[in-house]
Amino acid sequence: MAKTQRRKASKKELILVKAAAMFREKGFPATSMRDLAESVGIEAASLYNHIRSKNEILEAICFEVANRFNAHLDEIEASNLTSIQKVETLLRFHINQMIENYESVYVSDREWKHLEEPYLSNFQSQRRNYRKKFTLIIQQGIEKKEIRSIDAATSILIMLHAVSGIESWHRSKTKITAQELEDNMITIMIDGLRKQE
Repeated sequence: MAKTQRRKASKKELILVKAAAMFREKGFPATSMRDLAESVGIEAASLYNHIRSKNEILEAICFEVANRFNAHLDEIEASNLTSIQKVETLLRFHINQMIENYESVYVSDREWKHLEEPYLSNFQSQRRNYRKKFTLIIQQGIEKKEIRSIDAATSILIMLHAVSGIESWHRSKTKITAQELEDNMITIMIDGLRKQE
């Protein structure tokens, strides 16, 4: 039986990966195209054969992440899960993305403010809509008495900030496993939402 060949990453994909790491480490404004070319291992002039500008790189990173999160949310919204199960599934997805795709998710969460119009407005709108839909799932859970009576918008704010705090887990020298981190966070956050009997 023939072995399946693993697809080799394109130069553009490699540029996006390296750029996400540099934008996270140095910030978008402080990263130059020259820095990026050096990181990829090509001449700065050659970089423009694959990408038009630093802003195009940021757009690609931010919208790839946004599309992934929105597609997952749409899938969960359409599912037959209970509200609490939907919240747990969404949170596990957020946690996994922050662990497995840390650089790009971090950049889309922190550096999106440097996007240029019309991409900036589009991205802001997607962020707002995502939070509204997530909040509505909590609200529906409260109405169905699956989730305790809390302010849904505040709960989303707290949960998403907790997930963004996984950044400190990445920096920790004595960290627990990714699975332990996920399970601990889910226990704390979901038990805080669950309606008490």
